[in-house]
Amino acid sequence: MGINAFTKTGNTITFTAGVAAPTPVQCLSSTLGGNQYRIINSGSTLVFLGYGVDAANATAFSANVTSTGQAFPLLAGTDEILTFIPNAYFTGTSTANATIYITPGDGV
Repeated sequence: MGINAFTKTGNTITFTAGVAAPTPVQCLSSTLGGNQYRIINSGSTLVFLGYGVDAANATAFSANVTSTGQAFPLLAGTDEILTFIPNAYFTGTSTANATIYITPGDGV
């Protein structure tokens, strides 16, 4: 079994991270258990990505990272494939507006 290239399994979602986290968006996969996501930070600033099983968790977890924070720091201008829970909700905070694109899928 080889390593497969990333295969899209749902629609891309987008939001603009800012000083206040925008309303979380759910990223749905068409496959059972789909939990990988291609995440692009097209902005020029660090984004604290919040994610969770529902909108409330995603918003709570989007606060700046501390020793107990659960946000995922996403560097400016990055394109990452990350694993989270299936059909997660996403939002984020940043010191300046940064557009985030998230596509569910499988592979690397």
